[in-house]
Amino acid sequence: MGKLFKKKSIEQLLEQSQNKSLVKTLGAFDLTLLGIGAVIGTGVLVLTGLVAANDAGPAVIFSFILASIVCGFAALCYAEFASTIPVSGSVYTYTYATIGEVVAHLMGWTLLSVYLLTMSAVANGWSSYFNNFLEGFGFSLPKELITIPANGGLVNLPAICITLLITWLLSRGTKESKKVNNFMVLVKLFIILLFIIVGAFYVKPSNWTPFMPYGIEGVVTGGAAVFFAFLGFDALSTSAEEVKNPQRNLPIGIISSLVICTIIYVAVCLVMTGVVSYKELNVPEAMAYVLHSVGQNAVAGVIAAGAVIGIMAVIFAYIYAATRILFSMSRDGLLPKAFAKTNEKTGVPTLSTWLVGIIGALISGFIDLKELANLANIGALLTFGMVGVSIIILRKTHPTLKRGFTMPFVPVLPILSVLSCLFLMINLPKTTWLYFSIWIVLGIFVYVGYSRKHSRLTSKEMKKAS
Repeated sequence: MGKLFKKKSIEQLLEQSQNKSLVKTLGAFDLTLLGIGAVIGTGVLVLTGLVAANDAGPAVIFSFILASIVCGFAALCYAEFASTIPVSGSVYTYTYATIGEVVAHLMGWTLLSVYLLTMSAVANGWSSYFNNFLEGFGFSLPKELITIPANGGLVNLPAICITLLITWLLSRGTKESKKVNNFMVLVKLFIILLFIIVGAFYVKPSNWTPFMPYGIEGVVTGGAAVFFAFLGFDALSTSAEEVKNPQRNLPIGIISSLVICTIIYVAVCLVMTGVVSYKELNVPEAMAYVLHSVGQNAVAGVIAAGAVIGIMAVIFAYIYAATRILFSMSRDGLLPKAFAKTNEKTGVPTLSTWLVGIIGALISGFIDLKELANLANIGALLTFGMVGVSIIILRKTHPTLKRGFTMPFVPVLPILSVLSCLFLMINLPKTTWLYFSIWIVLGIFVYVGYSRKHSRLTSKEMKKAS
């Protein structure tokens, strides 16, 4: 049993943070934009309308605030960890240092599913905006090529194409691709600001009545659903080894991106549900739909064009994050070594990048958006809860460890974080729990069949014993 819970020493991890195979190119501004790029995407451009129509009505703003509070607790935990142990791998690395290898493996396995599914769901949503953009020029793709088989089509071809295009971009290197990402994020922020300013002139307060048509239960259900919209700030902690001055810059990037995104979500939801009745918002391209409904077709066209560019930043962030998780697990021997190999010219783990991109492309082309969102939610909630547990353990085991950022009110806030995550998990559908359980069982088989034998910690122990 002890072997299952063997831990990486903090000294080992800090030594790893000096890893030279990944190039340090990211500053606080890059991280904040990477975080905003990952968070602001399908959540604000797609899920806002769907959740308002089906779960919470105008009270969807409370759903977003509830989700942001839960994320805020987790963000503080992430900020302390990222500033203390600036190593790629996010919660996978943190649980490896505090709880043990088998839990770390399952957390890494879960993160892979979260990042892959989120990226695929985002690509799926991007396709609707892309087609809406084309329709502005009097051209549209055949329905069979933008619709998944379950909804009567053949394939969501644009989703596949955009995922592969961004995979290629990331394979060119972090330094080059971050410039493109920063541009995409700034475009996205521009169109959201444009929507808020133009839409505000058409708000009718009567559309906010009834404000909470589905009651408190609807707000909580909506909170569990829109939690997906906040996934992304945690992806920053996967970039730790590519960050300049991570002790300072990582906490700034994590906390600032979450605060900015929460303000944006609330503003967009107030305008959206104020311009049209929440009952009309059950559409994937809600922002463009709202503006079309008040005759602002030109602005709607600009928003559709900006969304096409802006949502690409989310796909970028998640392919990047999933690749770094693969890299970290592979470097530790829990997955095949080939995934940890970096290209000499670009410093990028090329095989990992293309594997993540191809799998994500196939998922986005053939699987339903709502199913993807819920599966990503349950995995993210579990990993966020585990970060809270890990912070409490780290404070007990390493009280004098140098911390760039210190989370306040430990253990109260981490415990609240864990309980909040559990509360939202309980409100997810039973089918989501079933699919997620299957993924976890598969992860256990991978650990028992491969990871346990090939773990670098195991091989070091065997060398010592001999």
